[in-house]
Amino acid sequence: MFLVCLFDFADRAVFAVLAQPIKEELLITDFQIGLLQGLAFALLYSGLGLPIARIAERRSRKNIIAICTAIWSAATTWCGFATGFVSLALGRIGVGMGEAGFLPAVNSMVGDQVQKNRRASVMALIMLGTPAGILTGSLVGGYVASIASWREGFFALGIPGLLTALAVWFFIREPSRGLADGAKPERKPPPDFKAFLATLKQKRALVFVILGGSTAGFGMTSISQFLAVFLARVHDLSISEAATYYGLISATFLTLGLLVGSFGTDFLAKRDARWPAWGAAIGLLIAPFVYFAAFQAESLMLATVLLIVAGTMLLLFYAPTSGMIQNLLPPRMRATGIACFTLLYTLFGSGMGPAFVGFVSDRMSARAYDGEFFADCPGGVAPDNASAALQSACEAASANGMQDALLVAVCIFFVASFFYWMASRTLREDSFEAAE
Repeated sequence: MFLVCLFDFADRAVFAVLAQPIKEELLITDFQIGLLQGLAFALLYSGLGLPIARIAERRSRKNIIAICTAIWSAATTWCGFATGFVSLALGRIGVGMGEAGFLPAVNSMVGDQVQKNRRASVMALIMLGTPAGILTGSLVGGYVASIASWREGFFALGIPGLLTALAVWFFIREPSRGLADGAKPERKPPPDFKAFLATLKQKRALVFVILGGSTAGFGMTSISQFLAVFLARVHDLSISEAATYYGLISATFLTLGLLVGSFGTDFLAKRDARWPAWGAAIGLLIAPFVYFAAFQAESLMLATVLLIVAGTMLLLFYAPTSGMIQNLLPPRMRATGIACFTLLYTLFGSGMGPAFVGFVSDRMSARAYDGEFFADCPGGVAPDNASAALQSACEAASANGMQDALLVAVCIFFVASFFYWMASRTLREDSFEAAE
């Protein structure tokens, strides 16, 4: 499952680090890049997550994961053949369609195999595939693009993913439902969706956890999908250099945030069950202030350090969120609960976040440019035969627009922090054991 998670996020990261050369070759705007990284990916990802989760309550979850891994890996390979915005969007839609099945199914399997006080920690170990995947996607994609083209970068990540799908199909075993909770195997069908909604209505903590994670996802995805572009524009890095910094920064803060957020809150939860929500709220409250400093730092080294610190604070919410959703629901509702979280997280966070940043970046770039930005700077850069002054003006405006857009996007973390604080107020009494 760690390896599946690695390719899940490697296939997302490779687009993020190749966004700048894709934009320049295909002559598209930041808003279109945002749509490709956001809505094109999120539409089927969010729309299929819940139906696949309902299937996962009844059918083999490891087979679902294997099939979905094969689909998103094939779609990643397709992106390498894209000739324009529409064909690239089709590939991104395919990636979202495949990746929709991973989180609900793997969370459900972990809930059946692992005791309550270790679920966040075990999920964190699996989700370490996130930094490993982002680092792999960044370094491999950036390196391959530097010696060949951005198209080969997609091929280099898509094909190994297909081999991983075969490994899941043949080597992973399916656990029995409710094993870790001591539940006896059931032959009756799982609770229907109406029953899940009734449970959701009764548990205010669950509602606020899902809202908090989804809101945090807006800012987190906005940053992750445009961080390599930010580094390239604002700190004047080449594509391979920006990819390397993006990968190392993301891998470091994701690893630290996942481990501290999961093992730390699992440990503190032994003293007070509200710590998973408190930890998420504290991290999300601190993160924006550090991001404000990071995005305005003139030194690349200082910006790198601040981005790692800010990302670590931000990621304190991620693993505890999965653990809290599992602990608040009975075994045969957990895949559905994760899918509802994923639906909002993806549609609002992954879908709207990058599109919002791209839209604001285009507007801010045009505002910072003295003239017709979109006419003079197609693809955000001046034409090859343009004067040095025009090239410099286009680059400065593009950098300013991206910087301002990210500064606006991180303000959403204050709202997410409030939601987790609200969740902490009823987290203990809403837990699955308390309900039983």
